[in-house]
Amino acid sequence: MSVFVIELAKLRALRSVWLAAGVLFVLPWIWSFAPDLPKVYGLALVSAYQMPTLSLLTVMQFVLPLLVSVSVAELIGAEVTARTLATAVLRPVTRSQILAAKLAVALIYPLLLLAILLVSSLLAGARFGLGAFYGGSGLGAGGFAGLGLTSPALALGQILRAYLLAWCSLLPVAALALLCAVWSLQTALATLATIVALAAMRLLVVFPGIRPLLLTSHLDLYQAAPSTVGSSAVLLAIYLVLFVAGCFYLFDRRDL
Repeated sequence: MSVFVIELAKLRALRSVWLAAGVLFVLPWIWSFAPDLPKVYGLALVSAYQMPTLSLLTVMQFVLPLLVSVSVAELIGAEVTARTLATAVLRPVTRSQILAAKLAVALIYPLLLLAILLVSSLLAGARFGLGAFYGGSGLGAGGFAGLGLTSPALALGQILRAYLLAWCSLLPVAALALLCAVWSLQTALATLATIVALAAMRLLVVFPGIRPLLLTSHLDLYQAAPSTVGSSAVLLAIYLVLFVAGCFYLFDRRDL
């Protein structure tokens, strides 16, 4: 059995993963029945294809980063607590192989959560209809109001693009959580460090000179115009590479 498959099985066994999956499955159903959507978001749902966008709007800035941080941190912290990580590095695999497998699982995890959120959103919104509708998905020209009749194919294409971009923006968050876990070897401290780092970046938006460079300024990449996606993707890739490099540097030097 490969190291990756073993780490994937460990992720599936974490209670935080099941909690995150449950939360993301339930939330769209709650929002689909919320009476004050028009007042808060200026949105009166008329199609199932509007629910996935509403879901992203409500979870991308805090809920998803938090859920990702907790579970990714637990990939290291739970093994340290159970004292199985020290045993793992004694097996005929290198530390780099173990960390690479954990990193791969950590980067796939946000995609799995987004898939659950997308499926649940479409199911919760199905009662509004799955056919063509007058309005928008919230991701194209005109926002939720749209520019006329929107076909299911167009709306679904916009949604899939948005969810893939949302995954890209969460990759550095997952890598940061893993870096904090390697540094602290504790789930709670790693999660706290990740959330504090993200919160500090949000506070720094008052400095316009560094605002475009902040990771949190690109968590709404899924809403970005095609012309700005490239520059945001480059910055996110830089964050990802730096956090991954930090993970390997610290993991090779940690006393487990």
